[in-house]
Amino acid sequence: MIWTIHYSAEARQDLRDIREYISDELMAPTGAANQVRKIMDTIRRLEEMPMHHRLYEDEPWYSQGLRFLPVGNYLVFYIPDEVSTTVKIIRIIVAPLSA
Repeated sequence: MIWTIHYSAEARQDLRDIREYISDELMAPTGAANQVRKIMDTIRRLEEMPMHHRLYEDEPWYSQGLRFLPVGNYLVFYIPDEVSTTVKIIRIIVAPLSA
């Protein structure tokens, strides 16, 4: 079964912010394009197995079915809806550094 991917307005802005930061602040426009492409390519894989990744453990997100997918230094948060077979990409954030 193929699921449909939908990006929230915030997730779309997150992608623009990631591209802008890498391109302008780190002065690496090619790296910016590659990073955004990598994130989007990984998200596209959710079309086939969106339930494969871990649920976010804290409430109220756990009850809402929020899952997350690591992509390099970023975390993609999403909610799959089994009834409509859609995956809503909620946010894309920089992963916190582990201790």
